[in-house]
Amino acid sequence: MLNRTDLRGKVPSAAELRATLPRAEIDVDAALHQVRPVVEAVRDRGVEAVLEYTEKFDRVRPSSVRVPADALAKALEELAPEVRAALEESIARARKVHADQRREDVTTQVTEGGTVTERWVPVERVGLYAPGGLAVYPSSVVMNVVPAQEAGVGSLVLCTPPQAEFGGSPHPTTLAAAALLGVDQVWAVGGAQAVALLAYGGTDTDGGELVPVDLVTGPGNIYLTAAKRMLRGLIGIDSEAGPTEIAILADETADAGHVAADLISQAEHDTLAASVLVTTSPELADAVDAELAARVKATKHSERVTTALQGKQSGTVLVSTVDDGLRVVDAYAAEHLEIQTANAREVAARVRNAGAVFVGPYAPVSLGDYCAGSNHVLPTGGFARHSSGLSVQSFLRGIHVIDYSEQALREVSGKVVALANAEDLPAHGEAVTARFEGEK
Repeated sequence: MLNRTDLRGKVPSAAELRATLPRAEIDVDAALHQVRPVVEAVRDRGVEAVLEYTEKFDRVRPSSVRVPADALAKALEELAPEVRAALEESIARARKVHADQRREDVTTQVTEGGTVTERWVPVERVGLYAPGGLAVYPSSVVMNVVPAQEAGVGSLVLCTPPQAEFGGSPHPTTLAAAALLGVDQVWAVGGAQAVALLAYGGTDTDGGELVPVDLVTGPGNIYLTAAKRMLRGLIGIDSEAGPTEIAILADETADAGHVAADLISQAEHDTLAASVLVTTSPELADAVDAELAARVKATKHSERVTTALQGKQSGTVLVSTVDDGLRVVDAYAAEHLEIQTANAREVAARVRNAGAVFVGPYAPVSLGDYCAGSNHVLPTGGFARHSSGLSVQSFLRGIHVIDYSEQALREVSGKVVALANAEDLPAHGEAVTARFEGEK
């Protein structure tokens, strides 16, 4: 069922692998042409433009952008007990992991009388985005809010699309997740117009102020990603997230049923989702294809899954050895990477490029999506070669505080002057020597 690439005995260079491996083609630049008018309209006309685009794209026009407090309370009150319990467990585990990511201020004594302190300061106000298209994502609320709260961000606003089914309010499960986390600012707006409103702020239909943010995090579709790219600089962004990905490095010890189920679980997200198997075993590849043939028919979103699995972004890559497989998955740099091999823990320790690594048969990506304690907002499209997933660090800024005494500056002043002159910036040196003018 999956397309195959045979690299046995001929593992290409890293550059060749980037050109050869399955990957979705996402042209954010092309989407910018469609997004620019939306962003500019929101900049110029504020909430009126937001509501016009919401009506056009979401087929509903909320009476206001900000969701009333009583709607949040009602959503939490009516949340199914088993879903509330699951969300509470997800939150508790995420808090446990993210609390350990907190940074401490560090002061270094560079010389007698001279110190540099690195202070870690949270971003003041953050906009968090939870998608609401093909699925409902209360888990994304958890994954965005928890690290921001653990970082000490003082002001949070959640944006999530309104739903015609719920009279212009966002999905109640998403609202309930926000309420459970203590987030009381929720805006019923999605897509590019959400990013624009977060960046520029505005005035709601009831006259209430919609305060702009400093940073926007959270995944979304290509139009939201294009808006993030366009507005980066006015706001900070976490990443330009593309369609979700799973890569599985497996050998003959892997269970074909487990592998197939995990490939399907990611294909369920989107027709552009990528499901890639890298294996040393042609027999496993055949068995996985057989399992897929049976399991895809039985899954709820079989049409969406089939499209994703048969797309150019998905496939099986055959390799000669696990070492070769590691070279392949490092070149691919998957958002999610499962290791289903003998000695999986040792193999996983050698991975260099992945958003998150899932070790062995009992750590499926679904666990990380909800209840592992890890964060599921991760780099896609090969960005894991240079970027990390969302964490407490995403919401902190390091500020260097330089504190030198007169004597400490005097001792190094000659070096400062020498470097300033070497760069032909003599006024830099003079800014130091001016402090000691008149001395013999």
